[in-house]
Amino acid sequence: MGTSDIRYAKTVDGVNIAYQVRGDGPVDLVYIVGLASNFEVEFEPPWAARFLEGLSSFSRVILFDKRGSGMSDRVGRAPDLDMRADDLRAVLDGVGSQRAVLFGDGDGGNLAAVFAAMHPHRVLALVPYNAYARGRWAPDYPLGMSNEDAEAWRREIPDGWGTEEFARAFTEFSDPSHAEDPDWIRWVAKAMRQGASPAEALAFDDVERETDIRGVLATVQAPTLVLSRSTEPVHERAADLAQRIPGARHVRLRGTDFTPYAGPIDPLIDEVRRFAMGVSAEEASYDRVLATVMFTDIVGSTAKTSELGDRAWRDLLERHHAIVRAMIGRYRGVEIDTAGDGFLATFDGPARGVRCAMAITDAVGAIELEVRAGLHTGEVGTIDGKVGGLAVNIGARVGALAQASEVLVSQTVKDLVAGSGLTFEDAGEHELKGVPDTWHLYRVVA
Repeated sequence: MGTSDIRYAKTVDGVNIAYQVRGDGPVDLVYIVGLASNFEVEFEPPWAARFLEGLSSFSRVILFDKRGSGMSDRVGRAPDLDMRADDLRAVLDGVGSQRAVLFGDGDGGNLAAVFAAMHPHRVLALVPYNAYARGRWAPDYPLGMSNEDAEAWRREIPDGWGTEEFARAFTEFSDPSHAEDPDWIRWVAKAMRQGASPAEALAFDDVERETDIRGVLATVQAPTLVLSRSTEPVHERAADLAQRIPGARHVRLRGTDFTPYAGPIDPLIDEVRRFAMGVSAEEASYDRVLATVMFTDIVGSTAKTSELGDRAWRDLLERHHAIVRAMIGRYRGVEIDTAGDGFLATFDGPARGVRCAMAITDAVGAIELEVRAGLHTGEVGTIDGKVGGLAVNIGARVGALAQASEVLVSQTVKDLVAGSGLTFEDAGEHELKGVPDTWHLYRVVA
């Protein structure tokens, strides 16, 4: 298995996140270790190295230490999931990975799920292992850890963290098949010491206990395989997690050891390999994302051409194209196609798409042109580099119904931008050519 040097990704707030790439398989896979860790120490022993060798047999494995742990900057407090998700994005950018399988262990699986909800275009597939939707017990979540058990664990950390005595007790609970293995226990103690100080371990435990991602799991779009191996409560929490993610599948692995490389490694690797390669094969032929499509075109272009003549019209059209492209770039859209005087662009945020359309209709007035625009948000497919799907057809039909200097949007767009400050007027229900049912459209008010 090839090993690259340890490198650092710089986050938006200037924190250095240590990462490393191992292997060169065709699929990018980020393995997120649970709690505080130091991946250099974590994967030193032969059992952990064999686990990485299995992953790297089909993927390019990306490892990183969360901020506040391991070789990453110590920041004084444990970061929340939102901050950790941005750190993961910085690592993917540093590696040059556009889309990756996220394989997370314990609370690493929670981070993977949150990142998948926040950045669906960066996640090829999601594999939470022994993960959960909420850390603590609650009346509506009886699967969580009780306050009594949590406090008992925390009382042991200040004096015990990193000692072999504490590591032995931890192993008896977490990985019972290794409870009498002195090499394993020494490694656990060393990994604790190199991953975090006792105070940092308590801070990470605070975040884990307060974790509650139930509200975001329904928005996860990535194909998801939830794995679990340990005692019955762990399986129950994993099953609950899978039920909250649309289309997720839960697989119970044999064995009672919690740590992925403590129990049988091959069945775990086989499940991840089959799932990741299956999703990758599907994506190779058909890539689907949720996007906002925007269509614009010039109103009265034929009359304008007759008025100006071909050469003057071409000059004016070039100025129009420059304005539209500038606005698409300003609002972080992607130009997909240009046909005559019309543009098709996509956006990963509907509010930015609407504001871009408004900016275009306003800006082209300076060159005495009027455009109309239509927007819809839905699943967009890319086949052999071509964008298509029902969402694209709907966007085109909505745009065709708009009047001069008007931006029309579908009900879906209006609902998604609630709270953005955008204002709409009811434009009534319409039949869209070639699209089933009637569609409620809305006019954007400047």
